[in-house]
Order: sequence, then structure tokens, then C-alpha cells
Amino acid sequence: MHKNVTEVFSSLEENIRLIEDLYKDCADVVKRRMWIGENHYPVYALYMDTMINRELVETHIFRNLMFSMGPVSWDRPLDDILKYGMITADVAVETDLNKALKNMMSGDTLLFADKGEGVLVINSKGYPNRGVQTAESEVSVHGAKDSFTESVRFNTVLVRRRIKDHRLKTIQIVKGARSKTDIAIMYMEDLVRPEILAELQRRLDCFEIDGILDGGSLEQLLEKKWYSPFPQFQSTQRPDKAASALLEGRVVVLADNSPEVLMLPAVAGCFYQASDDYYDRSGIASFTRFLRYVASVLAFSLPGLYIAIAAFHPEVFPTSLALSFAASRQGVPFPLAVEVLIMELAFELLREAGIRLPGAMGGTLGIVGGLIIGQAAVDANIVSPIVVIIVALTALCSFTIPNEGFASAFRLVKFFLIFLGMFLGIFGFVLGVLALLVHMASLDSFGVPYLMPFAAGEVNGGSDKKDGIMRWPLRKMNRRPVFTKNGARRRLIFKDYTRDQ
Repeated sequence: MHKNVTEVFSSLEENIRLIEDLYKDCADVVKRRMWIGENHYPVYALYMDTMINRELVETHIFRNLMFSMGPVSWDRPLDDILKYGMITADVAVETDLNKALKNMMSGDTLLFADKGEGVLVINSKGYPNRGVQTAESEVSVHGAKDSFTESVRFNTVLVRRRIKDHRLKTIQIVKGARSKTDIAIMYMEDLVRPEILAELQRRLDCFEIDGILDGGSLEQLLEKKWYSPFPQFQSTQRPDKAASALLEGRVVVLADNSPEVLMLPAVAGCFYQASDDYYDRSGIASFTRFLRYVASVLAFSLPGLYIAIAAFHPEVFPTSLALSFAASRQGVPFPLAVEVLIMELAFELLREAGIRLPGAMGGTLGIVGGLIIGQAAVDANIVSPIVVIIVALTALCSFTIPNEGFASAFRLVKFFLIFLGMFLGIFGFVLGVLALLVHMASLDSFGVPYLMPFAAGEVNGGSDKKDGIMRWPLRKMNRRPVFTKNGARRRLIFKDYTRDQ
């Protein structure tokens, strides 16, 4: 774009020459001269052929301008077109040419007029998009089944359907010098902590990039400690989960072209929460959540702990169990640590291949491939049966973590502990676990400690722990988490109707 041109020319011909120069060799950009009104006033329309609602633009707006409109004033044409020619309510006059052309590239229609003080920007977005479907990566038994799409406009609507409150605010910004990606920031005005919102806006202002094509790219640019394997934003495909975060005083960031949204602040406990936890009874939800915590510990510690004990401290095992382990390794040519690494790497390859293959084929490969490779490896005396059991149990535990990003971080930690256990035994394993805890304790998400509420003392009267490892009954969870602004923590007033009158 011509950097020295920022305002719309008053001359129609000058605007046409500029547009023809800017969008030369752009086959999908429609440039159309028209004569409207009874006096055949000259105008110039500009729009993206594949990103508009064609019926709205060509059948209704253009037809109305050309055949149903009276004479157009030569002095103030845009006023007449706005008053008598527009059948759509979402239309505005824009004097900044750069902003107008950005809107056109997003699906709006521009209408230039001679002697007009600006250009008409008509909302005509109608580009093809994927319909609302089930969230594939966050399947739930109870609750809503819809998921976010790749359109930021539709995604904000899915959230608005659940929170019909005028205090739900949306800030619209654009990032990406070339992609011009629309980003929406949603928050509850009376619940969000101002310092969190200000810090988010500060970080957004700290970078410029050619393009943002997905929310994952935005997440990496906004993270404070980018080198950490642990995510400092919580992502979700479920609108009900995003709405729940907003009602807790958190901020939701939506990026166009991304079916996932980012929620902040995000602490470790957030990644263990599933939507079903709040639709099931508290006892069932607490049991399943406790299983997730135990499984997550086993997912990163079990292989390294087994190597550290079996290779360096076999006396820890009962005699019969130690003899059984030793007998199962008869004929295996590799050291114990190499056995575990072979099976772990084989399973990681199966996991990656299963993700890349389409649909049910990927799941079939993971199950059948794991069974075949494991059995063949045992029959060939490459690995022992106990190692296959350890690796399979570790993989099973990793699948119980609801958030894929958090589970992937534990996969990296698993290999870190395997190598420490391989070289330093139980002392190296314990040292690795301590290093992990220190690292997680050093993290924060927009000023909120990452291990909140487990390692930050009694905060918010201890009510944050009511939604920690255990999920208390909903009638007891009457206060919002620590994310919420001071003075707005109470969310439930419950009168006990079970007492005798």
C-alpha cells in the first residue's frame, strides 16, 4: 500500500486509479463501476469475491441502489446513499483508506462516490466457514456439545449465548502486518482484575509480526517465561468452558482462524479441570479429579523411578518381586534404561503417527500397533514384559490429563527423569523432582502463582481449595477464585431449604 496515502480522495477517478494500482493482478478482488439513483450518479464498488454474502451485496444492496433509489445529491452523495439507499444497518463512513481496505480484505464492501467525504464500509461478510461441531479434543459425557469454529465473530456469539450480561465486554484489535488477524479480548467488566487486563494489553503492544495464523502462535508471543515446557495460558475448544472462565474473572482471548481460545490467568490446577466435573455430583467429580492428579504424577515419574530403583537399588523390592523382575530380563541384551527408552520412543512414534493419520485409522494404529510391537519386542527378547507394562501404564496415565499442552509438558519431564535415573539412580530422580517443583513454583501467570492454591498459603479464605484436588458441592463453592477482582468474590447466595421450617 502507498504509505503516503492515508485518506480517501474526494475525486472518484483518483480513488479508482489508486485502487487499480494496489490490487493489480488480484483476481479475487472485484472492482466494479456503477451508476445509481434516478440521475445515474457514478460510484465504485470494491469487495472480495469469495468473502462476501453475495445475495446481500448483489441482489439487495446493488439492486436497491440502481433501481429503487431516487436522485443522488452531487454535493453530499454519501449522506443520500446512507439515508435512502442502504437497506443494511451495519454501514459506516470511513475516511482512513488503510482501515477501509483492511475491512474490505475481511469481507466488507467499499463504496466510493465522487465528491464524497470518505468511503462507505458495508458489512457484507459471508466467507465460507466450518459449522459448529463437537469438540474433538475435549469430549464430555454431560454438558453442551458445540465447539468453537475458525471465525472470531461466530466464537464471540457462542460465548454471548451463555452470558447475556451488558458487563461482558469485548475489545477488538488487529495484529499481523500482513495477515491483519482480528483478535477479540473478552472479560467481565466488574469481575476482572484491572492489572491483569492492563498487563495483557501491554504484552500485545510489545510485538509486531507479519502474521498470526492461529492462537498457538499468539500464546507463544505472550508468554512471560517462554522457555518453560508448561503452558501459561489455558486453551479450550468449548464455549461453556470459556464462559465459566469469564464468570471467574478471567480473560478470554480469541484469534480469528483459530478454533481454540486462550484463557488467562492459568495455574496448574486449571489444567486438571474437565467440563464434566461441574455437571457431575461432587463425589464423582472429586474421585475422577483425584485419579487425574495421581495419574499425572505416574505419567512423568514411573519410568524414571523404575530405572532408578531396579538398576541401582533393587533391594527396595521384596525378594520375590525382585527375582521375578530378574527372571523376566533373562536373555535381554540391553541395559534396563535402554529397554525403557526403546519402548518409550516407539510409543511416541506411534502417538505421532496416530495423530497424523485420518480419523479412526489413527486410533486403530495406536492400539493395534502398540499391541503388536510390544508383543513382538517381548518375543524377540528385545525388552522384558515388565518394561512393556511400565510404558503402557505411563501412556495410559498421560491420557487422563484433560489439557494436551499440559500433558505434553509432562512427556518432556518424563524423559528428563529417565536420564537422571539412568545416570544417578534414586538420588538423581529425587533431584529431578525437586528441580521440577522449584521450576513450577517460579512460574506465574499474569501475577498469579502457578501452583496456586496448593503452594501459596490460605488465599481467599481458603475457598480456592474447594475446587482443587477435590471438587466441593456447588452449594459450598460460594466464592470465586483468586483471579477475581477484590470485592467481587461472592458468586452464590444459597439458602438451605433442607432445614425444617
